[in-house]
Amino acid sequence: MVSKLTRMTITIYGADWCGDCVRAKKFFADNHVDYLWIDLEKDENKQFGETEVLRRNNGKKSIPVIVFDDDSHLTEPTNAQLAEKLGL
Repeated sequence: MVSKLTRMTITIYGADWCGDCVRAKKFFADNHVDYLWIDLEKDENKQFGETEVLRRNNGKKSIPVIVFDDDSHLTEPTNAQLAEKLGL
């Protein structure tokens, strides 16, 4: 299973003040899953990130939005949903 995870590209769009974002980042860290963090308030790519969040959420600015290498995404997922998606 680890080889599957190391090949995945995961991007999290969020903000440091967002509790669900902090929890998702901790989930990935605890499970040794690499990800790219796009902070919608601080990152130089925040305009792209905001556009991506709105596009994936039908115009709603709900975070975190977690995008996987198969172009699927989860918005505000629970740890159980993340574990299921990753096969953990």
